[in-house]
Amino acid sequence: MTSVELRSLKDVLALDYDDIIDVRSPSEYAEDHLPGAISLPVLDDDERAKVGTIYKQVSPFDARKLGAALVAQNAARHLQGPLADRSGGWRPLVYCWRGGQRSGSFATILSQIGWRVDLVKGGYKSWRGLVVRAVYDDPVPSPVIVLDGNTGSAKTEILNRLPALGVQVIDLEGLAHHRGSLFGAMGPQPSQKESLACG
Repeated sequence: MTSVELRSLKDVLALDYDDIIDVRSPSEYAEDHLPGAISLPVLDDDERAKVGTIYKQVSPFDARKLGAALVAQNAARHLQGPLADRSGGWRPLVYCWRGGQRSGSFATILSQIGWRVDLVKGGYKSWRGLVVRAVYDDPVPSPVIVLDGNTGSAKTEILNRLPALGVQVIDLEGLAHHRGSLFGAMGPQPSQKESLACG
């Protein structure tokens, strides 16, 4: 089992794994995750809160003992459910928040079965750092043209036709489900993290 360090956003596209597995809680995954990752939480939201409370109010030892039991139960469910059809040559990449106990525990179980499993060094936190740097610190790699205008001036129609001409498009109003436009909210607005990852 090795740790894979992501140094750029493009590194994720070059990864040669059969699956990227996010073992964080369902709410963490829903807020944002690595592109293409599947959610196989080793602790659900309530279990994570309970373990954290015991860690702070009782003792780290008691929290780890409960956490290990819950991780084992949830890992068993994943092995008998979503992972039941994986062959011996299956090769997953696993991550959690910081690349620590949750991903390490699950990866250990998978490697003991015989799968060649690796971890994302620094976990989701390292990926998030790359996204933030790309959006706020790094120069934009190519020219950007902003299409704006009044409501009803066919901006969305123009944006929808540009990809057929080979133009990369980010429809910010579409990503925000037209919240703030004359059309009003057209569905739930994505989180800021999700929007940045799409852009």
